[in-house]
Amino acid sequence: MVDTETHSLTPQDCLVLIMIAVSVSDEDVRTMELVKIENNVNVLPIFGHYDADRIRSMSELVFDLFAEEDGLDALFGLVRDNLPEHLNETAYALACDVAAADGTLREAELRLLEEIRYELRIDRLHAAAIERGARARHLKG
Repeated sequence: MVDTETHSLTPQDCLVLIMIAVSVSDEDVRTMELVKIENNVNVLPIFGHYDADRIRSMSELVFDLFAEEDGLDALFGLVRDNLPEHLNETAYALACDVAAADGTLREAELRLLEEIRYELRIDRLHAAAIERGARARHLKG
């Protein structure tokens, strides 16, 4: 059992957790999704002082949590406890970008995105705009 009480997470850790969770949601981590996560961490200002080496430990945490019966609930509990509310839409935008990175949205990814919208209380109109932006950024010629 994962002891979520011992995890001290930064807001950036939470963003990485969400991105990794989307990537592994369909049980097939794709290269394009991993590249998207790495690029986000390396390029986006929110990750300016983030230690990219923490991605590995965040990945292990997601895998450990997903091995638990209530792991998704535990993941959202960690995110709610450690992610400031003003970054909820950022988390959803990053999740959408990872889901769209390989050009295909699978059922498991769509279900997890819906759960993220609910858990992070993303307004439906804002979510639609975020989703449309992700689709536009990841269209193939």
